Order: sequence, then structure tokens, then C-alpha cells
Amino acid sequence: MDKQFKKIAKRHQYSTLAGTAFIYAILVSIAMNFFWTPGKIYASGITGFAQLVSTLSGRYLSFNLSTALMLFVLNVPLFFLAWRQIGHRFTLFTILSVGLASIMIKVLHPMTLTTDPIICAIFGGAVNGYGTGLALKNGLSTGGLDILGMVIRKRTGKSIGTINIVFNAMIVCAAGFIYGWPFAFYSAIGLIVNAKIMDMTYTRQQKMQVMIVTDRPKSVIDSVQNHMRRGITIVHGAEGAYNHNQKTILFTIISRYEMSDLEMAMKESDPKAFVSISGSVTILGHFYEPSL
Repeated sequence: MDKQFKKIAKRHQYSTLAGTAFIYAILVSIAMNFFWTPGKIYASGITGFAQLVSTLSGRYLSFNLSTALMLFVLNVPLFFLAWRQIGHRFTLFTILSVGLASIMIKVLHPMTLTTDPIICAIFGGAVNGYGTGLALKNGLSTGGLDILGMVIRKRTGKSIGTINIVFNAMIVCAAGFIYGWPFAFYSAIGLIVNAKIMDMTYTRQQKMQVMIVTDRPKSVIDSVQNHMRRGITIVHGAEGAYNHNQKTILFTIISRYEMSDLEMAMKESDPKAFVSISGSVTILGHFYEPSL
């Protein structure tokens, strides 16, 4: 019975990932065909690089390499890297999401709603940012620099923030050289909107400090650690100023993505506990982050 339940759960998880990959593919194709291409706006990362290769091939070669094709081809070396360094299931679903995105960009008929570059940059960035954030939130990678970032973080513990900035700066400069410098600034606006919407959708990376004042510490600790994998610091000997009852203070760090888990844990263990949550936390040291 337990094995059958696990099979059903795994099948449901795979169906969710495949469905999310399809939704992401539709959204990135809408961003590309309805906004970025008509507005001459470049996206971030490998998608922007694919646009750049397509533009240059159409301008300087006798044949045109489509953005849809180059999006998949440029990701192929990263697929091999992910297969060797991250995991086979992760790689297969990444191939699925990138493959569907390439197909949908090719299949979805372009529609010019407007050629205003500011509108195209804002709405293209918003649509793509939501699609990417939704994919990441559901444990799906969209390929590109995500893979490189995960491998580097896995092996060194460091992020690739600088690489991302340099790569996207190159894309923005390319937009300036090819379409004129105003379009470089429009593309930069698109990148900012894309990043902001993605952060609003994908909340796993946003850290928050939690302080819990309770007189049932063991119950709270067991419940919190049942719902999420988080360490907790215990401060004994606290005292309430109003009635001078003995209290225990618990400190932990969670991601915004885990807020509902924390709320459920507190309802189960101590609904009357005082809980204070502070956002925008900078962490030095180890913080467990589940892989995609």
C-alpha cells in the first residue's frame, strides 16, 4: 500500500512538473513573439544570447538561425553539465522545459500588439518573469545560467551573481550596437522588470528571521522541524513583563516560501505563542537550501 502511494505521489509530481513546463513555454513564447521581437528588446541570459545569434546570422550570413533553434542548441552543453553534476531527473525535466519553450516560440504565431519599446520591455519582462518564477517555484529549471549557477554553488558554495551581471551587460550592449543605444536602455528596463516579477513569484530565495516566544518550546520545535528542515536556536530564562511568567525564545531563519508551513506548525503546537518575523535577512554561514 505504501509503495502504491509513493508511485501515485511520484506520478502526480511528474505531471505537475510537465504541466508547469508547458505553461512556462507558453509564457516565454508570448513574451518573445508578442513583445520582445516587435519591440527589438533582448531578454536576459541564454534566451537573450539566442536572440543575439539569430539577429547577427540574419544580418551577416546567407541564412537565418532562428531564436527558437538557438535557445535549444545553446543549452545543449549545459544539459551535459547538468547530467554529470546535478542529476538525471533534473536534466530530463530541464530538457523538457527548454524543448517546449523552443517549440512554442516557433509554433506560436507572432502578433504585433505594439512596437513601442518601453511597453514591449515592461510587458515582455513581466510575462517572462512570471513564467520563470512559476517554474522555479514548482521545482523546475528553465536551463541557461540556472544550471551553471547550481553547479558552481554546489562545488564552491558561491553564487554566480557577477557572471550573471557581466553576461546580461553584454546582451544590453549588443542591443545598443545593433538597434541603437536607446534600445540598450529599453532592454535594461526589461531585465529589471523580469527580475522583479520573478522574485515576487519565486519566493524560496527570500530569507526571513523568525523569533518565537513560547512556554511550550519542545512542542513548537518538534512541530516546526516536522514541517520544514530548519535549525532552531533556544534562549532559556526569558520572562514576560506583564505577568512575569517564564518563557523560552526560539530563533530560526526560513524562506518566504515556507511561511505557510510555519503558520501551520504554530497552529498545531502553540497558537498563543508570540511570533515576530523580519524580512530581508543577510545570512553568513550555512543555510539549507533544497535543490530544484
